[in-house]
Amino acid sequence: MKRTFPPLSHLLTKAGTVVHSPNAYNSQGWDSAIVGEEKMSLRNRLSKSSENPGKDEDQKTPTKESLEIPSNGQIDIKQVLAKKRQLTAEAEELKPLFLKEVGSHFDDFVTNLIEKSASLDNGGCALTTFSILKEMKNNHRAKDLRAPPEQGKIFVARRSLLDELFEVDHIRTIYHMFIALLILFILSTLVVDYIDEGRLVLEFNLLSYAFGKFPTVVWTWWTMFLSTLSIPYFLFQHWANGYSKSSHPLMYSLFHGLLFMVFQLGILGFGPTYIVLAYTLPPASRFIVILEQIRLIMKAHSFVRENVPRVLNSAKEKSSTVPIPTVNQYLYFLFAPTLIYRDSYPRTPTVRWGYVAMQFAQVFGCLFYVYYIFERLCAPLFRNIKQEPFSARVLVLCIFNSILPGVLILFLTFFAFLHCWLNAFAEMLRFGDRMFYKDWWNSTSYANYYRTWNVVVHDWLYYYAYKDLLWFFSKRFKSAAMLAVFAMSAVVHEYALAVCLSYFYPVLFVLFMFFGMAFNFIVNDSRKRPIWNILVWASLFLGHGVILCLYSQEWYARQHCPLKNPTFLDYVRPRSWTCRYVF
Repeated sequence: MKRTFPPLSHLLTKAGTVVHSPNAYNSQGWDSAIVGEEKMSLRNRLSKSSENPGKDEDQKTPTKESLEIPSNGQIDIKQVLAKKRQLTAEAEELKPLFLKEVGSHFDDFVTNLIEKSASLDNGGCALTTFSILKEMKNNHRAKDLRAPPEQGKIFVARRSLLDELFEVDHIRTIYHMFIALLILFILSTLVVDYIDEGRLVLEFNLLSYAFGKFPTVVWTWWTMFLSTLSIPYFLFQHWANGYSKSSHPLMYSLFHGLLFMVFQLGILGFGPTYIVLAYTLPPASRFIVILEQIRLIMKAHSFVRENVPRVLNSAKEKSSTVPIPTVNQYLYFLFAPTLIYRDSYPRTPTVRWGYVAMQFAQVFGCLFYVYYIFERLCAPLFRNIKQEPFSARVLVLCIFNSILPGVLILFLTFFAFLHCWLNAFAEMLRFGDRMFYKDWWNSTSYANYYRTWNVVVHDWLYYYAYKDLLWFFSKRFKSAAMLAVFAMSAVVHEYALAVCLSYFYPVLFVLFMFFGMAFNFIVNDSRKRPIWNILVWASLFLGHGVILCLYSQEWYARQHCPLKNPTFLDYVRPRSWTCRYVF
């Protein structure tokens, strides 16, 4: 006898997966098909069970899920429709989980396949796709596959994530909401100024102050850039050409390494810091100089770190040619939006100058956005705070009132620099790999947040700090290496803030080094539920509120409570704790 199987939707429901088609569920034809299919299936099952009464015991006793058959052998239409509605509800319930799981595996599959393909192209190997997929299957537990240490980071031509997301209308609407909020900030500022002053005040005193003495910034930057372009390159070139000929290669290498360290710490490290302090540059101008100082130090280190092993291998193999990059390759790297040196990178075919103009326009838009946030949300808050002495009540109110502007500044900083600024330079240089960040907003752990928030800096810390520490000490000290990387990052962040704000107030260091380090181990990659994403966001909001509140309080305290003859301790002792504002 021909065997009739139950409907496909019934089987999929039993397996835990439901195929959902909204259009079909809403049509009369689908209802009729369900009824007819159920009739045929039940009649065939009844006829089969009557011919083989003892074959399957479970077929004689219907389950609770099966439909009850009236004595006349006909199916109740209402019961079938109720069953269909139940299947629809279960399908709607399972659909988000199903799509999320499929999307996660698909993203991992595509990313790993691209990285494997790129590594094969770089290595000149020729393996089949089957071998790649087989290796990926064996390593399927490693979600975040990284290139082997000997290969380092693999660059692949890819777009930034927000560029892809902005093609979705629902995501682009969020972008439009931020633009609408900026327009409201501008309108509210103009209206309030007109009511208070009786005229439209179109002055940007805060911006003009923050970016003051800009000519000093320009010649300082040129000095840093030209010294970074010339000194590390010619030091490396001189060492590489003479290494194999030297009778004492170790002493020869130590001498050149010492000269490079003198340049990094003395010229590039001390020089810009002295200039911003001696010329009393305002905060934003200081940030430009100090951040460029840190960037060029990291670039020079990467150039030397990547090319020294090549020269050593060439000398070991007694090659007749010395692998020295050209000046053009080094110059391209100094402007490229990456901190990992390569002789060449994936390139795009053309430059879209309209795209470049749009990115720079968005950077300036974010700059004015931050200005209006300070004008409308921060300045009134701290003007009121200075009327009361420092206390726990004032501190708590200040922190929670600072959360909203702190979060907005976080979003704007991310969008302006990590997306717009880096993409603008990538487009002008036809730089192909534009994964400057990942989906950090979906992080359910701080470990994932640190890896995805700023991929450019994370790559440098991972390959040149973490991996080199593991190589130098041993792979048994992974926790110690991670702690050292956290300490390095926290010190550099605090150094930048201390120099730019002209006072030492280690709020960021404490939050980053202690709370951030603790959360990295507590809220780790094993946390996958949505509640952990909520906790990550809540802690980020609170942390940025604390940072904005405490640093702003200290800034106002030092402006309104100056000391006539400050000592060194006065620069490192918080003045906001003892200041009584003078009006």
